[in-house]
Amino acid sequence: MHRIAIIGAGYVGLVTGACLASSGMPVHCCDIDTEKIGKLSRGILPIYEPGLEELISDCSKPGKQLVFTTDLKKAVTNSDILFIAVNTPTLENSRCDLTHVFEAAVSIAGVMDGYKIIVIKSTVPVGTCRLVKQRISDELSRLGKSYGFDIVSNPEFLREGSAISDFFNADRVVIGADNHDAADIIKSVYTENAKCCCPMVVTSLESSEMIKYASNAFLACKISFINEIASICEHCGANVSEVSEGMGLDNRIGRQFLNPGPGFGGSCFPKDVMALAGAAESYGLEPKLLRSIMTVNSEQTARMIRKIEAATGGLDGKTVSILGVSFKPGTDDIRYSPSVAIIKDLVSRNAAVRVYDPKALGNLKKENPELKVRYCKNPYSCCSRSDCVVLATEWEEFADLDFEKLKSIVRQPVLLDLRNMYPPDYVKKLGFYYEGVGKK
Repeated sequence: MHRIAIIGAGYVGLVTGACLASSGMPVHCCDIDTEKIGKLSRGILPIYEPGLEELISDCSKPGKQLVFTTDLKKAVTNSDILFIAVNTPTLENSRCDLTHVFEAAVSIAGVMDGYKIIVIKSTVPVGTCRLVKQRISDELSRLGKSYGFDIVSNPEFLREGSAISDFFNADRVVIGADNHDAADIIKSVYTENAKCCCPMVVTSLESSEMIKYASNAFLACKISFINEIASICEHCGANVSEVSEGMGLDNRIGRQFLNPGPGFGGSCFPKDVMALAGAAESYGLEPKLLRSIMTVNSEQTARMIRKIEAATGGLDGKTVSILGVSFKPGTDDIRYSPSVAIIKDLVSRNAAVRVYDPKALGNLKKENPELKVRYCKNPYSCCSRSDCVVLATEWEEFADLDFEKLKSIVRQPVLLDLRNMYPPDYVKKLGFYYEGVGKK
């Protein structure tokens, strides 16, 4: 039975640790944040992810496999496989900040008591695993230790809102390693305990690191592409939903990530595209396509502001209701959320902004305490006396809106559907001015 340590109790670390523990493996989840670990030990999660709270509660009961701790030595000495899953934020120069990764690596070396497999789960630039290997070797040498270890790259492909399902029903597991025996052990972590039957892609360390960046950059590219097509559709009279359907039936293209909207957000796509572009520039290359992906994404959010301004006849003094704050449904994550960018722009233009989201309002308040908006308890209080209702995040709760009730409480029956969630003809028949993205 594999004994696992997870270094970093963030989104990836918590999901990975809980899923492995639910498969029967002893897991020590370690973090230097004493407040976070204290809350996790009491069943209080720092994030919202469907099913995760229940899974952690079950796995961390007395006698179960999941333990939360700030004691790195305890986590390392009680484990054979160590997953580094710390945060890797983006620096101002678009490069990836590896401070936490290196700190974790050196700290692990300081408490190692024998051979370990150290798995880099964090998203890191190509070449990082070899740098980590060197840092650990240097620290062991400095301490006079001669323990052996192997470094393995095992990038995560978890989607917020469906991470647990993604873990157990993965499209693929990517493993980068120099030592084939170490790679086989990590394969067994998934195949023997998580009942994983997906393809196992075993590569070099460098290829594994690149696969994660290239995958996210390509998906972000699809989103920016369809958003640019949507803009053209609005001018030429085509319907982007029909265009997407026709395109997606081509197996070479595929239907996923061809849904236009206000732009992509979250913790992965913006960060990974910028980091990959920054890495390319460090080699003296010009990543024109990667930079264009981000430019189109930024301009898409600006286009949504212009839509709202045109629909209201000017924003000054108007009341705008925003339904949805998180960057996607199923999560409370507002990082790089286009909805938040829209809200801030509306406030700066003297609009009275009312907001509602099933899960993300707490994060919006916490991260933007100075933001002058009205936080509402449900969609209808949010839309009361509104001059324009903006559907910004396609939460399932919004699919069942009572438009007859909605029309009776708004000041102006104007709906901007930035996620193309509603049938235009249905909404228009109820007396609303309707506009989607890439179609009228």
